[in-house]
Amino acid sequence: MSRDHYAEVKQIHLWQGLSRSPVSRIMAKSGLGLDAGSSAAVTVLKRAVELDSEFRYQSALVCYQEGIDLLLQVLKGTKDDTKKDNLRKKISGYMDRAENIKKYLDQEKEDGKYHKQIKIDENAIGFSYESLFQEYLSDTVTEVWIEDPYIRYIHQLYNFLRFCEMLIKRPGKVKTIHLLTSLDEGDGKERQISGLKEIKESLRSHGVLLELEYSSSIHDREIRFNNGWIIKIGRGLDYFKKPQNRFSLGYCDFDLRPCHETTVDIFHNKHTKKI
Repeated sequence: MSRDHYAEVKQIHLWQGLSRSPVSRIMAKSGLGLDAGSSAAVTVLKRAVELDSEFRYQSALVCYQEGIDLLLQVLKGTKDDTKKDNLRKKISGYMDRAENIKKYLDQEKEDGKYHKQIKIDENAIGFSYESLFQEYLSDTVTEVWIEDPYIRYIHQLYNFLRFCEMLIKRPGKVKTIHLLTSLDEGDGKERQISGLKEIKESLRSHGVLLELEYSSSIHDREIRFNNGWIIKIGRGLDYFKKPQNRFSLGYCDFDLRPCHETTVDIFHNKHTKKI
């Protein structure tokens, strides 16, 4: 971004006393007490500014928006007029910065230049499908394309099922899911076809169409949403490690499931290409 970016971030740093000041000092400068709502707002906005200064604009925007919402809640409960004026000024500053980031990201998307990379380390946790994809699943998503050659074995079928569950639970109105995968050429072929058929029938009961297509030459892994987001995961959906046993943490909650090392590349293209 331009020099204005540095000026805006510097100004926000001055407002917060970031990063040398603890939360209590920041709150004192604002004339606010250390109640839970105020502390939460400062914590989130401090993170927003850190992400902003690291040029991680998409994540920074999410934190700015969350922090602004928290500050608005604090404003509603504030009686002192001076404190209210201070809060309104800070909220206005954060809103201006968030709006500028949004404009910048929109332009990057428009120009087809947006690219974010996430590196998942070996044994890392906190990368469930919800954690990884929720930022890009807006309520405008109605159609999803998945290209993954390894939706064959039982655990891979369950991975795909969990991904579908995540889509259905989102606020959007997903109506169609396209899956392009390869057929198991061994003894597991019937099990694979049967499993995908069951998933298809289950999705149909929720008003969602699953379109299946098989290819013997597929290699790349890619997920596309019809709001323009494109996610490429090195290992596809199969990046979770096998749990140690049935009663270990991470067996059910995939945010606690250790991962294999892989890389996630995220792009945006206003013209989503169908598989």
